[in-house]
Amino acid sequence: MNLDVAAARGLVLLGCGKMGSAMLAGWLDGGLPAGSVWVQDPFLSDWLQATGVHINEGFPENPAVVLIAVKPQMMGEALPALAALPKDGTVFLSVAAGVSINAYEASLGEGACVIRAMPNTPAAVGKGITAIIGNAKATASDLNLAETLLSAVGQVVRLDAEDQMDAVTGVSGSGPAYVFYMIDALAAAGVHQGLPAELAMQLAKATVAGAGVLAENAQETPEQLRINVTSPNGTTQAGLEVLMDADGLAPLMAATVRAATDRSKELGNG
Repeated sequence: MNLDVAAARGLVLLGCGKMGSAMLAGWLDGGLPAGSVWVQDPFLSDWLQATGVHINEGFPENPAVVLIAVKPQMMGEALPALAALPKDGTVFLSVAAGVSINAYEASLGEGACVIRAMPNTPAAVGKGITAIIGNAKATASDLNLAETLLSAVGQVVRLDAEDQMDAVTGVSGSGPAYVFYMIDALAAAGVHQGLPAELAMQLAKATVAGAGVLAENAQETPEQLRINVTSPNGTTQAGLEVLMDADGLAPLMAATVRAATDRSKELGNG
């Protein structure tokens, strides 16, 4: 199913908070007609009401896609409303953290096509990355449609197995928060070395943002990029000797991602 066919049948957005709004904005900016989208959400922003989409008007008769973007703790209330929808040809696409495909199948029925996705918050500026995995009912066409919709807010990768989703959550799902904390820490370190707080924060933000763009676009690996800017016995080497110490960043990052991954598993087990 291509996007034009999906638009003709209708797309449902269940939940339009920060992630749902980012998705919707990406679709509309990409040319999706506002009239092809039905949004269900009790909290209506001024922006949402000005988009021209259908708001709290129920569901189209046979929607092509139902994007589930409510918080996990609201899932018990939200899913029963979807159970009555047709299963034939409808893709149920979830961006809710910690809710397994089995949980959706139990609520929607085994005949439902379910695709689970894990986006991250840079989706709000079109720079997100989303991992997806489908159940046995999800065809190549269904996955292609999901990838097209999710590409509106950034890159999309496909997983080999659902159990990889917990590690994805630990790396990219929670990862932006780690980077934000690093920015704060880098700026604070600059202040401790005598910089004004505002200048230190400007330097830290621009450095992390610029390094990220460079790492994403360069042909070299991040390791090679690091080597390129590390002069022997220079300032960068002096800093890296602390950061790359046996008790430095690598083991700390491993423990951080492990903790987030383990918590994702706990949430998924209810």
